[in-house]
Amino acid sequence: MFPFSPRSVELQKRVSDFMDAHVIPNEPVYFGQQDELADRWDSPPVMEELKARAKAAGLWNLFLPESHLGAGLSNLDYAPLCELMGRSYIGPEVFNCAAPDTGNMEIIERYGSEAHKERWLKPLLDGVIRSAFSMTEPDVASSDATNISLSAVRDGDDYVLNGRKWWTSGAGDNRTTLLIVMAKTNPDAPRHAQHSMILVPKDTPGITLVRSLKVFGYEHTPYGHFEIVYDNVRVPASNVLLGDGRGFEIAQGRLGPGRIHHCMRMIGVAERGLDAMIARARQRVAFGKTLAEQGMVQEAIALSRIEIEQARLLTLHAAHLMDTVGNKAAASAIAQIKVVAPNMAFRVLDRAIQVHGGAGVSQDTGLAGAWTFARAVRLTDGPDEVHLRAVARMELKRDLPAKPW
Repeated sequence: MFPFSPRSVELQKRVSDFMDAHVIPNEPVYFGQQDELADRWDSPPVMEELKARAKAAGLWNLFLPESHLGAGLSNLDYAPLCELMGRSYIGPEVFNCAAPDTGNMEIIERYGSEAHKERWLKPLLDGVIRSAFSMTEPDVASSDATNISLSAVRDGDDYVLNGRKWWTSGAGDNRTTLLIVMAKTNPDAPRHAQHSMILVPKDTPGITLVRSLKVFGYEHTPYGHFEIVYDNVRVPASNVLLGDGRGFEIAQGRLGPGRIHHCMRMIGVAERGLDAMIARARQRVAFGKTLAEQGMVQEAIALSRIEIEQARLLTLHAAHLMDTVGNKAAASAIAQIKVVAPNMAFRVLDRAIQVHGGAGVSQDTGLAGAWTFARAVRLTDGPDEVHLRAVARMELKRDLPAKPW
């Protein structure tokens, strides 16, 4: 087993207690307030109350490894905290540890100028604004990121952006003021030196939020996932991060932590799904016995526990490698968990839905929403097939004897 630091163990207890005392009980309040908002892209008031409580308790920006900004935890030490937050749909934001802000904050901290940090990172760290990452495009296969075609043409001291994006998560939120846009700035350069990441204020003229995209019917307000048109959007050249043509370099630095955070959250939501399955099985009677006494339900519970533990160990292994040998050397392990964790959560939640019967697919539990979220995560940071391809290629490069058997 992977040992956690005393600091991580302490925070695990505090985060768990905070989730039980404040976050989980306020889920109905959050969704009730959301239904009553005049503007669905506003945040329910209870969220700001919970964020203030978490900040006052010192449970804030826990994802950041920099001790002067966050908790100073390693990937391994942060993993169980992220899992605990992931038990609730609203949990990560309460602690200012929600995607895409986590990845965007890390980008600005690592690659932004002092001016970028003052304008964007500081309010993001304070939780007073939100951000979005604008990369995927409707007209190309974005699973191959070199296909990204939104153009950014240099014009004096500015870049002018033209093109269309979609699935820009968080763009609808009225608190979102920053878009990090992946754009093609050097079309004649080598394949992985053609793109740049540019900081674009959301209120820049020429930006049109075309429509909100739903995930299996869920709109995920107040964040949303938007199709966006960039029509002659002019931003200063100084808004380019790290340098012209270095977008892929930044992406590789961002995707390791971002992917593993998703996997940690998936384990949390699967644990809650298993808890719900067990509680339901104990309560319901069919054919003269509780569901918990039925062999098929027992099998569903047992398989779920086994699969959660397997996914957790693989995730902790990847986190350990990231801490000890770096993201590049941990690439295979990261790709493996990106496939394993959401598929595991999907299966566990599916079993929980089955045990709940009609209630499982209704709005009376959180299972249906969690199930669709787990399915979507299999696409969020690239489809399963891309990660499987990466693992296979690394395996095929291994040195083996001519006759291994």
